[in-house]
Amino acid sequence: MNHTSLKPQRASAILQSYNQTPRKVRLVTDLVKGKKIPAALAILQFLPKRAAEPITKLIKSAVSTAKKSGENEETLKLQSITVENAGMMKRYMPRAFGRASAIRRRKSRIKITLASTSATTSTSPSSRSMI
Repeated sequence: MNHTSLKPQRASAILQSYNQTPRKVRLVTDLVKGKKIPAALAILQFLPKRAAEPITKLIKSAVSTAKKSGENEETLKLQSITVENAGMMKRYMPRAFGRASAIRRRKSRIKITLASTSATTSTSPSSRSMI
């Protein structure tokens, strides 16, 4: 009675605290969301954004977790990537007339979930109705 074979296999990885704003990280994650793993890694390899390298490492970590459970890298795709606020580091900068203004260094939490393309239910082009 193996109940795990009924559910689609999913692997995930989480980057808890990354020192870049979630708005800037989402620019990178939106480019690779829903893509297959080789295509996503190829996009990130040539992307001139600072968040591309940690997201590449996070995807490779999730792929490694999936390989341990017996998945093939070519059949995996990025099911979901979420970027959340992971708090902020507050500092104060001195200003004129003895005042201080706040500096808010925002942090990101990135969650990646991979799914096998054979396990996801997608409609084939022949079964879609033509409009």
